[in-house]
Amino acid sequence: MTNQILYGGDYNPEQWDPEVWDEDDAAFGLAGITTVTLGVFAWAHLQPAEDRYDFSRLDAIVERATAQGRSIVLATPSGAMPPWLARAHPDACRVDFEGRRHVYGQRHNHCPSSTAFARLSVALAGRLAERYGDNSAVVAWHVGNEYGGACYCEECAAAFRVWLRERYTTLDRLNDAWNTTFWSHTFTDWEEVQPPTALSEHWRGPNHTAFQGITLDYRRFMSDALLGGFLAEKAAIRAHVPDTPVTTNLMGLYQPVDYHRWAEHLDVATWDNYPPEDPSPLRTAARMALAHGAMRGLRRGAPFWVMEQTPSTTASRDVNAVKRPGVLGLWTWQSVAHGADATLFFQLRQSRGACEKYHGAVLDHAGRTDTRVFREVAALGAQLAGLGDATLGARTPARVALLLDWDSWWAVEMSDGPNRNVRYLDVLTSYHRALWNQNVLVDVVPVTTDLDGYDVVVAPLLHLVKGDLAARLRSLVERGGSVLTTFLSGRVDEDDNAFLTDAPGPLRDLLGLRVEETDAQQPSVVNPVTLDGVAHEARHVFEVVVPDEATTVVATYGADFYAGTPAITRAQHGDGEAWYVATALDDAGVADVVRRVVDRHGLLGPHAGDEGVEVVDRVSPEGVRHRFVLHHGAHPVTLTSEVSGTDLLTGRAVAAGDPLTLRPNEVLVLS
Repeated sequence: MTNQILYGGDYNPEQWDPEVWDEDDAAFGLAGITTVTLGVFAWAHLQPAEDRYDFSRLDAIVERATAQGRSIVLATPSGAMPPWLARAHPDACRVDFEGRRHVYGQRHNHCPSSTAFARLSVALAGRLAERYGDNSAVVAWHVGNEYGGACYCEECAAAFRVWLRERYTTLDRLNDAWNTTFWSHTFTDWEEVQPPTALSEHWRGPNHTAFQGITLDYRRFMSDALLGGFLAEKAAIRAHVPDTPVTTNLMGLYQPVDYHRWAEHLDVATWDNYPPEDPSPLRTAARMALAHGAMRGLRRGAPFWVMEQTPSTTASRDVNAVKRPGVLGLWTWQSVAHGADATLFFQLRQSRGACEKYHGAVLDHAGRTDTRVFREVAALGAQLAGLGDATLGARTPARVALLLDWDSWWAVEMSDGPNRNVRYLDVLTSYHRALWNQNVLVDVVPVTTDLDGYDVVVAPLLHLVKGDLAARLRSLVERGGSVLTTFLSGRVDEDDNAFLTDAPGPLRDLLGLRVEETDAQQPSVVNPVTLDGVAHEARHVFEVVVPDEATTVVATYGADFYAGTPAITRAQHGDGEAWYVATALDDAGVADVVRRVVDRHGLLGPHAGDEGVEVVDRVSPEGVRHRFVLHHGAHPVTLTSEVSGTDLLTGRAVAAGDPLTLRPNEVLVLS
C-alpha cells in the first residue's frame, strides 16, 4: 500500500480463470494501479445457496492483492441479489410504480422493506467483515452499489405508515401537512394511507400527482428506506471492524435519493462520474465540477473519492463515444482539483459478456497493454505516484456557497403550475456554470449548512423554504454578504403547502419585493430582459414583481403587458445585498448577474476571462496551497501566471508574471 491518491478500480477476477489473474497483476504493475475494488457483484459466488457460503475464491483474490501490496476496497454484494434468493423469497423483488411485482432479473432490484433481503444481506456483510476485517490491506468497505429506484409493495406501504407516524405523530398533523380537506382526502386511520402510484394519486408518470405532499413524503421515505439497508449492513461490518471507513458509491446529481439525508452516515463520500452527454466539452467540464462540489459538500468540505469513471467509453447509452486523447487525465485531475483523494475506474478488465461487455476498461478483451487507453492510464498512474501525498486531505477555501436542495428539486418538478418545462438542474447548472466560467471557488452545500463562513450565497429555485434558512440568509446579508436567488423561490413550506402571504414568502422582506403574478409561456416564447443596455433572452417563467420603495430595479422586461417592470432587483440591507432574478435568464444573462454579485466581494477567480481555463485551489492540512490549472479548450492558450510555484507534475518552476502556454487537456499543479 502507498501513501498517495488511491488509483485503480472495480476488479472482478471471479469472472475469469486464475491464469488470467497473473496477466492482470503484471498489467496493473505497469499501469501504476494501487487499489482494487472487489466483490461488488459476487453474491452468487460467495453464497451459492441460502444455507451455504463459499469464500474460497475471494480468499485467493484477497490474498493475491494483499501480497502484491495493493489496497483493497472490499464490497458487500447486495447491489445484485442471486437468483436463489428471489425464488425462495419472491417478496424481495420490487413492485413498480404501475403496481406490478417483478420477477428475478437485472440488478438494484430488491425491495428495501423486505425482511428476507435484509436478513440475508446483513448476514453476508457480517461474515465478510469477520473474515477480512483484520486485513490491513482493506482500506474501505463498499456497501451495495448505486442505491436508487423505488418500491411500492405492501411491505413498503406498511413501512411508509410507520415512517409517517414517526414524522407526524398524529393523523391531525398528517392531514394538515397534506392539506387533505382538498378532494375529501381526510384520513381517519393510518391504514387508509397508500403509496402514491399510478393506481392512486398519479397520472402521466411519477411527477404528476394530485397531492404533492404525499408524493414528496414518499420520496423522502424511500430515500430513508434505502439508507436503512445501508445502515444495517454498516452495523454488521462495524461489529467486527471498528475503524475502517464504510461507504457506498453515490451517483452525483441523482434525483431519486436525497444524499444530504445520507451524508452523516458516510465515513467518506464516494461517487461514480459518468457525466451526461453534451456536445460542448466546456459544459461537460462545468457539470462535472458541480457534481464534484456536491459530493465534497456532503461532508462539510472533506475530500471525497471517485469510485468509478470509465477509462474510455460507457456502454449504457444509445451512442457511446470514446474519451479523446488526453481527456482521461484531464477529467481525473479535475476530480483531484475539486477534492478527490481517490480516483478509480470501472472497470479494470473488460467483461466478456452481458450488457457491459463493451464498457471501457483498462484492459480490453485481449488484455493488451499497448493500446492508447492503457498508455494513458499508465502515464496517469506515474503522475499520481509522483504527486504522492501532497494533496491528500486538502480542502477548497471557498467563500461562495451554492445551495442544492433535494426537497426543492422534488417539489418544483412535481408542481402543477406554473411551468413543467422548468427543470431544477437546468437552473442550478446555469448559475453554477457562471461561477465556474469565472473561476470562483464555490462550495455546493445543503440548505442546512452553517453560512457564517461565506460572503455570497447563490440559491437558484429555492422553492421550498424550511427551518431557519430565511433567518440565516438574512443574517448573512446584515453582516455585509450577498444573497442571490431566483423565480419560484420562497413559495412553499416543508410540507409543500403555499405560504399564506405574498410570494416569496419568508424571503419577501429580505428581497424587498412581492410577486403579484406569475406568467408562464412555451419554450419558444422569449421576453428580452435589458441589463445595462444589453438584452438577454428570458424564457419559461416571468414573474410580475412589485418592488419596495427602497429596492433597486436592475433590469426590466421588454415585452408583454409587464414590459418595463422589474425582472432583476437588488435590495440593500446595510452593507449587504439581496438579489432576485424573476425569470429564467439565458446563460449570458445569468453570468452577468453572477459576476456583479461576486465581484462586489472581490471573489472573481484568476483567468476568469480565458475560456476553457479552470483554476481551483486546494489547501493542505499544513496550510500549503496547491493551484490546479486545467485547460478544457480545443486550442492552445497563453496566460500570465498569477502565482509562483513549482508544477508538481513536471517539476517546472513558474514565477508570477511568467507566460504560460497550455495545450488542450494540459494540467498544472502549482505549489
